[in-house]
Amino acid sequence: MSEATGVIHDIGYQRYTGPRLGRGYVFTSMYVHGLRTAFGLGRSAKAKIFPWFVVGVVLLTGVILAAVKAQVPDAGVTYRAFVDMMAWLVVFFVAVVAPELVSRDLRAGVLPLYFSRPLRRTDYAYAKLAALATSVWLLLGAPQIVMFLVAAFSADNMSQFWTEVGDVGPGLLYAAMWAAVFAGIGLLVASLTGKRAFAAGGIVAVFLMTTPIVGVFSVMPSQTMNELALLFSPSSLVFGVGIWMFGTVEGDTDTIGPFGPLYLAVMIGLVAGCVALLQARYRKVASS
Repeated sequence: MSEATGVIHDIGYQRYTGPRLGRGYVFTSMYVHGLRTAFGLGRSAKAKIFPWFVVGVVLLTGVILAAVKAQVPDAGVTYRAFVDMMAWLVVFFVAVVAPELVSRDLRAGVLPLYFSRPLRRTDYAYAKLAALATSVWLLLGAPQIVMFLVAAFSADNMSQFWTEVGDVGPGLLYAAMWAAVFAGIGLLVASLTGKRAFAAGGIVAVFLMTTPIVGVFSVMPSQTMNELALLFSPSSLVFGVGIWMFGTVEGDTDTIGPFGPLYLAVMIGLVAGCVALLQARYRKVASS
């Protein structure tokens, strides 16, 4: 009776001997992928329709306002007014993009695979947050650059040119504040569910359903409550911070009184709280 023998077959598998790029490369790759996802790049034509429709609207609006500003310098067209004008559209942009960034991963169950690589749970959340914030800032900032270039080339003298330089800086900073608030709230809400429709509805609800609260407090007989009214909605909160930091612009009808520092503190606390809750959310997901 012959003894059983075993045979080892070489089927070509080899260990990876190339460079290991590590955690930083993985983070950067996820950030770039998230930024591309926000604008539908590398995806189907259907996925590009809404984000590029929004891009087209904001750019066209920026070009029109730039032309008006060049022809009628006293028309009251400012960079911050442009951001306030486009904020409602950005709400829907975030409602569509944030679920694409995180809800799809929850639904597909790929997070354990992500976290098995040199990608920490905090890195995942920060990369997605940075991608969403950058996309919103680009959406609000790129048209301002267009407006600035038109105004700069239309300037009659260096004084007007430097005036535009001094105006566009606060406008871009104001857009960054909007981006931080939108991204923090939008990504937190989207991370709570794997269903994109529910996530989108929740994001819109947070921004739109808090607006009536502002209206109620703004008509109360107490002046203090009127000045604090803008605190009760994320959109009006950023608007109030803008009034305090950059002054009023033509068309501003609300006042925040002496509570400007409070508005700034609440905005910072809101963003920090959203980031902390987002981290807690992904610690829970990773351990499940």
